[in-house]
Amino acid sequence: MHLTRFTDYGLRTLVYLALEPERLGVIAEIAAAYEISESHMTKVVHRLGQAGLVETLRGRGGGLRLARPASEIGLGQVVRALEPELALVECQAGQFCAIAGMCRLQHICEEAAQAMLGVLDKYKLADVAGPHSKGLKRRLGLLDAGAAD
Repeated sequence: MHLTRFTDYGLRTLVYLALEPERLGVIAEIAAAYEISESHMTKVVHRLGQAGLVETLRGRGGGLRLARPASEIGLGQVVRALEPELALVECQAGQFCAIAGMCRLQHICEEAAQAMLGVLDKYKLADVAGPHSKGLKRRLGLLDAGAAD
């Protein structure tokens, strides 16, 4: 099982925004914090907006923020919104398979994918970027290195 880089970047963007929900994030600073290209980050943020996970404010002083509190954003929801295909094997995605209909692999892999999403559904964005995230803030440049824990 492997999530796409796009989904990974989407999760990282949400974590960044959740660490300081009272301020607006800017694509350039998020991209710099994670060492990701701004053009790729722009596509990620656009998709997060389409999924209703972030809201963007245009113009001077604009930026982006979470559309809802981090405690209301489920990780499984994010993955479902961003991941184009959760199939583990090609036959799950409707591709040709010479043994389709005679093999239980498709059903077993579907069960595995649902189990993974079930685990992600147990967690909210706040579980990743909660109040005890000073180390994370520091690493992303949101907190001075000398600030007390």
